[in-house]
Amino acid sequence: MSHRDRGAASIFVLAVGLVFVGGGVAGAAVGAARVGRHEARTAADLGALAGAMRAVEGRQVACARAAELVAANGGRLTACRLEGRDIVVAVETVVRPLPGLERHASAVARAGPVLR
Repeated sequence: MSHRDRGAASIFVLAVGLVFVGGGVAGAAVGAARVGRHEARTAADLGALAGAMRAVEGRQVACARAAELVAANGGRLTACRLEGRDIVVAVETVVRPLPGLERHASAVARAGPVLR
């Protein structure tokens, strides 16, 4: 072992450790993004169902009820409209995959009466 090779193993172990840490951070960011997308879909679905219950009372009442449920599930209603007897809601949630990094996940849901 020459004098120049001394400490090379320490540098190698440090580099491998940094790769594992980077992989863990990337995995956590991907997981946070998936959770955010799921939260947006859940908030949109529940908001659409709540709004559909009030669709016969008009757009304002239905969309107000949808917005309540969306907010209760951590989302923000970005659009709401009635299409016939169906209500369509668009929702956005905030996702923080890494500290200091903020992204938005969005989802759209439709709900209406069951037709027989």
